[in-house]
Amino acid sequence: MNKAELKEFLDEKVLLYNNPKFIESDPIQVPHQFSLKEDIEISAFLTSTIAWGNRKMIINNSKRMMDLMGNSPFDFVMNHNDSQLENLEGFVHRTFNSNDFVTFIKGLQHIYNNHGGLELAFAKNQHPLSMQQSIAEFKKLFFEVSHQQRATKHVSDPTQGSAAKRINMFLRWMSRKDNAGVDFGIWESILPASLSCPLDVHSGNVARKLGLLTRKQNDGKALAELDAALRLLDPNDPVKYDFALFGLGVFEGF
Repeated sequence: MNKAELKEFLDEKVLLYNNPKFIESDPIQVPHQFSLKEDIEISAFLTSTIAWGNRKMIINNSKRMMDLMGNSPFDFVMNHNDSQLENLEGFVHRTFNSNDFVTFIKGLQHIYNNHGGLELAFAKNQHPLSMQQSIAEFKKLFFEVSHQQRATKHVSDPTQGSAAKRINMFLRWMSRKDNAGVDFGIWESILPASLSCPLDVHSGNVARKLGLLTRKQNDGKALAELDAALRLLDPNDPVKYDFALFGLGVFEGF
């Protein structure tokens, strides 16, 4: 396919998957339970944090996290007491355990109390064509609270070569504005043009088959290559093609 044919093909796949039916089988359904901005962004941040492995398990464990917070994540983050944190004991999703969960609650509280909330914490270091430095700086702010070193692995650092798939997915959820009903678009201070594709095994394999990506590893260098290719197709909303790449890989076995 030439560039025009590839764009037409991928645009059709975006329309196919970027609609409310996509929510039924995707972890994004968890933040869609909420209407308050802070509830949406906190539930989305925690859900995206554990978004690796079996999708059904991700959804179930994300819902359990919300249940443990009384399905009022912002209120829990801001007003929890020690006994409520003790109730988190026993939670586990793969390598993310209850100690990590407690650290994330405290980190989120710190972000809202001292850095203006999640949106401002990410927006203050953004670049017109990349959020990767902003993600790295956010990680520093988030772990200004007392924490075990093991917890830091659950927030990726693009400056260390990571593709930061889960946190780029979170930023897509919060910042894309297309009224299709999937992404929320509730963050006004981060433009979709600066977002990066949540690069994983599915989107990476499809991108390589389509000639959008040559690098074999799904790392930061691969993300930069894929971002550049997708921005040629749509400079204002390159990350919309995540729907096409992911859908082709997961639902069509492309």
